[in-house]
Amino acid sequence: MELAARSLVKRHPGVLALDQVDVTFVSGEIHAVVGENGAGKSSLMKVLSGSSTPDSGELLLDHAPVAFASPHAAQGAGIRMIHQELSLVPELSIAENISLGAEPARGGVIDRGRQQGEARAVLDRLGQHELDVNATVGSLPLATQQMVEIAKALSGQVRLLILDEPTAILSPREAEALFSVLRQLRADGVAVAYISHRMDEVFLLSDRITVLRDGRVVSSAPIARCARPTIVRDMVGRELAEGFASHSSSVGEEVLRLRGCAAGLARDVSLSLRQGEIVALVGLVGAGRTDVVRAIFGATPLVAGAMWCHGKEYLPQSPRDAIAAGIALLPEDRKGQGLVLQASMRENTTLATLHQRSHRGIINRAAERDAVARWIGELGIRTSSQEQIVRLLSGGNQQKVVLARWMLANSRILLFDEPTRGVDVGAKAEIYALMRRLTDDGAAILMISSDLPEALGLADRIVAMRGGHTVGELARDAASTAAVAALILGESRAA
Repeated sequence: MELAARSLVKRHPGVLALDQVDVTFVSGEIHAVVGENGAGKSSLMKVLSGSSTPDSGELLLDHAPVAFASPHAAQGAGIRMIHQELSLVPELSIAENISLGAEPARGGVIDRGRQQGEARAVLDRLGQHELDVNATVGSLPLATQQMVEIAKALSGQVRLLILDEPTAILSPREAEALFSVLRQLRADGVAVAYISHRMDEVFLLSDRITVLRDGRVVSSAPIARCARPTIVRDMVGRELAEGFASHSSSVGEEVLRLRGCAAGLARDVSLSLRQGEIVALVGLVGAGRTDVVRAIFGATPLVAGAMWCHGKEYLPQSPRDAIAAGIALLPEDRKGQGLVLQASMRENTTLATLHQRSHRGIINRAAERDAVARWIGELGIRTSSQEQIVRLLSGGNQQKVVLARWMLANSRILLFDEPTRGVDVGAKAEIYALMRRLTDDGAAILMISSDLPEALGLADRIVAMRGGHTVGELARDAASTAAVAALILGESRAA
């Protein structure tokens, strides 16, 4: 199978998303497509999968011109896409979601036994042996929902599988299970188009890498001819240090302490956080990390244990209490929980501080615009104007808008839940630099990251969780991938 794009052009209002793009996907090859947010990757994949039609150019399927009027038409040709944003029906079961639109039937009635059996088979293929196919999708953690989304794509006949940031919220074990499936698909002659901002997995998996920048193909080459520094330079258009700068923290007084805390999946969590430091909270998906930061922010009720903020007992009844205490949360799901997608960039930025720029219910728009303009400049937010709808910003710029909100609120205790999820390499470097700038200025950051190199590179201390409990702490100089893995997996280091 060969699917080729030739001279594709796609325009969005005010943006040339694809500019004469040529790229080819062939059977038995994992082809990575990389680039910064806004480079045109998603626009290209939407054309390939039938979600969008190009303004000019053509697609060739096995050398014959083809046009997909809808995703259903593309699926009929064996092209399936796993989107970064989930497209599941929360009220339906896992089995119902996997077979949605192609339900097995007998005598005009859905064959529930076959439906569940087929779902079980594809989940087992992904290593999800313990998932109940009758569980309601809306009740599942985000990472588990992502595995259901992947299973849904693999349930039919696949000739080209397109994946957009599929590992962004997966644990290392879940990611490795996915990689094994992709390698098997490649061996079976399936073509794979793989979008990821994680350079480690791109170089681990890919047979070929194509780089997009500003809607154009900058380079495309077999993996043997690709050097990581060159790929990063092609992506951002300049030299960029991917690593983590050495840092000597000036740690101040304790600003937050948890003892024996229980909330949601968290059962017994104890940790501390000091001025000027970054503490990484690590663990497998389901360990309870997100429930810890949500409890600190007053979004999930604390059912046991105690917290102290700046030495005083602290029990927030709502996020309003946390904001008043100078605590901010960047949630894992920035689109679902961190942003009002249909509101403007300005409105999202000032959401937590409107009272500071209003009098008797009337907002001082000039003061609001001045405040937002400062943080657009400080954070390098790429937006056409303050009035741009935030839904239309790239993932990295959306994350910066959430950051700008809390900078405007002068928050000094920052809870970052997967701060670089779905963010390109250039924006990652900017976020890392900002985090260090904040701690240098005396802020304290508690960070959740499923990316161990990120946690090891940024954190002054690492606190490990397993099964809802904190199970150990490592200082920066004692932390390593093996040591952290031993804690979160419950294995001895000798093993």
